[in-house]
Amino acid sequence: MSPIWLFFISIGVITIFSLIMVIVSRYKKCPSDKVMVIYGRVGSNKDGSTRSSRCIHGGLAWVTPVLQAYQFLDLTPISISVDLKSALSKQNIRIDVPSRFTVGISTEPGVMQNAAERLLGLRLSDVQDLAKDIIFGQLRLVIATMEIEEINTNRDKFLDAVSLNVETELRKIGLRLINVNITDINDESGYIEALGKEAAAKAINDAKKSVAEQDREGSIGQANAVRDQRVQVASADSDAIYGENEAKARIAASDANLREKQAEALRQAITAERVQEAQAQQASYAAQQDAELARAAREKATLEADVMVQAEVEKRRMEIAAEAEAEQTRRRARGEADAIFAKMQAEANGMQEILLKQADGFSKIVDAAGGDANAALRLMLADKMEQLVAIQVEAIKNIKFDKITVWDSGSQGGNGQTGTANFLSGLAKSLPPMTDLLSMAGLQLPEFLGKIAPEGEPTEIAPVPEATA
Repeated sequence: MSPIWLFFISIGVITIFSLIMVIVSRYKKCPSDKVMVIYGRVGSNKDGSTRSSRCIHGGLAWVTPVLQAYQFLDLTPISISVDLKSALSKQNIRIDVPSRFTVGISTEPGVMQNAAERLLGLRLSDVQDLAKDIIFGQLRLVIATMEIEEINTNRDKFLDAVSLNVETELRKIGLRLINVNITDINDESGYIEALGKEAAAKAINDAKKSVAEQDREGSIGQANAVRDQRVQVASADSDAIYGENEAKARIAASDANLREKQAEALRQAITAERVQEAQAQQASYAAQQDAELARAAREKATLEADVMVQAEVEKRRMEIAAEAEAEQTRRRARGEADAIFAKMQAEANGMQEILLKQADGFSKIVDAAGGDANAALRLMLADKMEQLVAIQVEAIKNIKFDKITVWDSGSQGGNGQTGTANFLSGLAKSLPPMTDLLSMAGLQLPEFLGKIAPEGEPTEIAPVPEATA
């Protein structure tokens, strides 16, 4: 064979061998003291729900690469010391029950699945703490349902009740109860000790009574003589009576002591119960107070949120309205300004046109006056003279004289005129004459209208030329 074929064959053999090794390595063996938990993609339950894991106790299992992984749960028993103190019994008497529990991970299919879901990856100390909390709670619950006499005398019943309750709760997390050992039971009030003393006193009294009866029968049987028999019987009777009296006295003392212990225990139990009730009511009142404070805070926060939202909405609405009003005002002002500007622009254009026309007219007047500006100005003033006179007349037109009184003696003054004539002449002179108006304007009347005479002489009025046919 050629080297190339040998190379390919070698590659194939190596590949097949590697594949076989990979397949073999994915088969995992589970020791007898462990539970192998395979998690990942492990299939579905009968009801169609997805399984979280698959548990195997002993044997061999295939672990799919990438899709699955595995871990072990140790089945080694766990010993837990439970030193329960001040557990309240059915009689409200607190007792101490030191005990030791031995638990371990269960290998039942359903319970083992619970262990895989709740204990996988936890340390041994964490599992111990979890189991210890469950045992504490169930042990207190069992003690609360039983009386002290029942717990003390019927240990089997107490252990059965503890085992049943604890086992039920431990199965929920995947554990099972292996053993329960109650080392001792004590109470704070000494009730159990009093019960023991009572039982011991009763046993002693029964033994003494039996001995006395045997002595009395022996004495009567051994008496041969009537007198001796009577003496011995009497003696035996007296001894028996004496012993009975002492026994009764001790029993009475024991009963009195027992009643005293019971009364003290009852008093302590009632006191503890009332203290517990007071503490419970105090806790309830505190919880109600906290709830009311929380509710008040929530209502306050809700009210503040509503007010803030409304205020924010109102603020936003006012801002929008103000912006809209400001925009309207700006647009209105812009429009008015444009209108005023257009009006003033039109007036300015009109004024400019008027001034241009006036300037054009003035230019033509100056041209008509032969280029003499003063002559053109006099010509314009002469054209406006009628208006000036009208304005002068308008100034005194509306003056009303209701009554004028002139006291005239009839004598003539230096000018040969009477006082009345002088008054009228002065009134007429109070108006500026036309010649003065023309002179202020730099004009003179034409000679055909007359000449201005010197002061004191009459004005000559030129004759009006006759019109020619």
